[in-house]
Order: sequence, then structure tokens, then C-alpha cells
Amino acid sequence: MSLLSCEPKKREIYGFDRRLAAIALRLKVTNMILFLGFALIWHALFSRFGLYHSRRLSTRQAEVIDAITATSLGTLVLFLMSVIFHIQLATPLFLFFFWVYTSGTTILTRLILKHALEHLRAGGKNLHNVLIVGTNHRALQFAKKIDSRLELGYHILGFVDNQWVGTEKFLESGYPLVANFSTLPAFLRDNVVDEVVIDLPVESLHDEIRHIISQCIEQGVVVRFISYNYLFLRKVPAHAKIDLLEDTILVSLRAGAIGEWQVRAKRVFDFVVSLLLLVGLSPLLLLIALVTKFTSPGPVWFVQERVGLNKRRFRMYKFRTMVSNAEQKQAELEALNEASGPVFKLKNDPRITTVGRFLRKTSLDELPQIVNVLKGDMSLVGPRPLPVRDYNGFNTDWHRRRFSVRPGITCLWQVEGRSSIPFETWMQLDMKYIDHWSFGLDLKILAKTVIAIFKETGAY
Repeated sequence: MSLLSCEPKKREIYGFDRRLAAIALRLKVTNMILFLGFALIWHALFSRFGLYHSRRLSTRQAEVIDAITATSLGTLVLFLMSVIFHIQLATPLFLFFFWVYTSGTTILTRLILKHALEHLRAGGKNLHNVLIVGTNHRALQFAKKIDSRLELGYHILGFVDNQWVGTEKFLESGYPLVANFSTLPAFLRDNVVDEVVIDLPVESLHDEIRHIISQCIEQGVVVRFISYNYLFLRKVPAHAKIDLLEDTILVSLRAGAIGEWQVRAKRVFDFVVSLLLLVGLSPLLLLIALVTKFTSPGPVWFVQERVGLNKRRFRMYKFRTMVSNAEQKQAELEALNEASGPVFKLKNDPRITTVGRFLRKTSLDELPQIVNVLKGDMSLVGPRPLPVRDYNGFNTDWHRRRFSVRPGITCLWQVEGRSSIPFETWMQLDMKYIDHWSFGLDLKILAKTVIAIFKETGAY
């Protein structure tokens, strides 16, 4: 009798427990959505105030003000969310301590990083090569200003200008005049130039300035313009932002869809994912290394100098897929080149080993480039890094804009046909990637790359 009478109560208790569990689950899901929403807003605020990049030209005062502004707005958003969604934890006392903690840690982190980077740059590391267009007094004063502040990390390559009445006086300054307006494109092709700073009279050289800006953007070089007249910049196809170096206003222009904060966010994504891949794939990497070593004479790794971001050269790693003297044998095979443009590709290349052919078909030979991504030489997605030989064969300036972003392990053309597409289409797809970049596009390319590898389409 007692057992029977207990059954309804048990069912009632169990039903109550299930309702509690359902409510708890809904609360967890709601809290997670709110947390993610707040995190996205917080990220957007920090991005808006430039707190994800080094900001060479900013002062310590600007760093503090921007950090406090971003965290204050973030705390205000949290307060509004607590009112709308009845978040009991977000009491006035909690919000106050949250603001103090986030402001303090952000300011401290920014100032420590700024000091560390300034110390590094003053020692000759992490330098940006700058070319100054214009030889007037203001351009010369700007050069002396950045030369006197080593912590900014700028190295002046020289000046560019046509002959004018002030040229002789400028030459007395000791700075080199490395090019004129007509030879500027050639100088950009042959040298590593990170930024071009233009200081020319707008009224008399309006057309020349626009042409110089177009030439720089065409080759993927960042342009800074010293002027108080921005009207002629309206139709320039680039991102524009204003920087301040003491009393000097600089309008910065950059082509493509990848702005400064996107570069930083992309770098964080690359580092985290490549670190996870390196750890997770370490058994496979070891296996490939052993098979490569014991199936053909020569080293496990193929290390080659490639042209990377802003035409800087770096050592790229791959598993060796060819005979050990493949570089020397390439000259004998140049006449058989099947690729258009300056690149060299041969479908049935006799230098490829048996194991190497399998590694190339499956793209497993590219896995060591994860180390290049960790080092910051490359990205997971971006235009493929070219050998120096191929770069030296470039004869079209707009092709060089591909060097305005980090090269990648995979890219748009690798999922659109890989080695089978013509060189010109390859370059056009690289430009398409730069001009329409998004995290969604990167994820799409990564997913399509995996599919292309399994299908073994276009690789040789």
C-alpha cells in the first residue's frame, strides 16, 4: 500500500526535477548568448580605438585616453545589458570594480607593450622602411623628427622629387635623393618600402600627387600624406585614417579590405590555430619526416628563400619532395616549363621522388609551413609565397600588390584550380582575395582546401 502511494509522488518529484533541469539549461544558453554578445561588442570597441595594434605614432597620453574610453563604453554596455536582461550579478559595486580592473589592466598592458616595442625599435629591430616624396622644408623637418625618435622604428631610405629651385639646398642636408617622379615605380619594385610619405604642394602638383598615390597603392605600399587639404583624396580607392606625430597631421591610405585591426585579429587566429595544428599533427609530421629520410638520400626539409610581406625575404619550410640537387637541375628543365608567366611548374617533373609525388598530391609537403605561420612569416590563408626567381620575373606592377599582405599556406587560387590555372588568373584571384577579405572568406578557403586535398585536384 505504501509503495503504491509513493509512486505518484516520485513521478511528481521527477517531473519537477526535469522542469528545473530545463530551466537551468535555458538559463545557461541565455547566459552564453549574452556573454558572446558582450564579448563581440567589447572586441569591436577595442578595435575601434586601435587597442589591437602597436600604433607607432601614438603618445602614452593617447594610449591611456583610448583605453579608458573603450573600457568605459564597454562597462556602460554591460550596465545597459544588466538592466534589460535583469542580470543580478551586475550591481553598481560590481560594475565599478569591473571598470577599474579592465581600465587598469588595459592601460598597464598597453604601456608595457609600447615601452618594450620602443626599446626593440631603438635597437634596430622591427623597423619600417620609409620613402619621403618631396624635398621642401616641411618634408626635411619631418625626416629629422622621425630620425631623432629611434623608438618609432622608422628607417628613411631617401627622398623622391623632381629638380626644382630648392634641390641644391636640400642636398646640403645629407639625405639621399634616390629617385624622381618618373623613376619612383622602379624604385618601389626593386626595394623593400613599407611606407611612402608625400609632402608636395597640392595646388601646383595635384595630378602628380594623385599619380604617385595610385602607383604606391598599385604595388601595395602604404601611403601617408602630410597636408591640411584632403579634398583630392575623395576618390582614392583605399582606407584612409588620420595619425598625429606631435604637430604633424598624417593621412594614411591603404588599399584592400584588410585594415590594421583585421591584420592583428587574423594574426591571433593564425597563431592559435597553427599552434594547435602543430601539436595535434606532430605524430604525422614525425612519420613523414622518417619516411622522407629513409626513402631517398638528402635532408628531410626543403628550405627555400621566398618573397613575403612587403617583399621581405624569409626562409620557407617544406618536406623535401625532390632529389637533393633539384635546384641545380631546374636550369636544364626551363624549356619544358608548362606554366604561364614567370613561375616554373612541370606536371611530370623528373626531379620528384616517389614519396614526394604522394606528398605533393595530398599537399602534406606543405605542413612544415605551420612553423612559418607561428613565426609570423606567413598566414594560414593568403597569396602563396613566391621563390625569388619567380618574383624577379614580374613585369606588371599591380601583381606586386599581393605582397601587401602576409603570404599563406593556402589561398583562393588553390581552391579554384590549384596548379592548373594560368598565371594571370592566379594574380587576379590574389587581388580578389585582398580586396574582398573577411574571416568568413578565410574559413571558406580553409574548408575548400581540405576538400581539394582529398579530391587531389590540380596538385602536382
